[in-house]
Amino acid sequence: MANHASADKRHRQSERRRLHNKYYAKTTRNAIKALRNTTDKEAAEASAPKVYSMIDKLAKINVIHKNKAANLKSGLAVHINNL
Repeated sequence: MANHASADKRHRQSERRRLHNKYYAKTTRNAIKALRNTTDKEAAEASAPKVYSMIDKLAKINVIHKNKAANLKSGLAVHINNL
C-alpha cells in the first residue's frame, strides 16, 4: 500500500506502462517467430522490413536494449540469406 499520493500515482503509471510494453514485446516476439519459421524466401524478404521496424521501436522506447535489437536483426538477416 502506498503511503503517499505520488507513490500511488507512480504505481499506476508503472503498471500501465508494464502492460503496454508487455503487449508490444509479445507482438514483436510472435512476428520474429513467424519470420524464423518461414521457408519461403520471398515471403521472408517481404515481411522483414516490418519486423525490423517493430524491433527498432522496442529499442527506441527502451523495452529491449539497442544491442539486443541489433543482434535480433542480424540473426534474422542471416536466416533470410540462408533460405
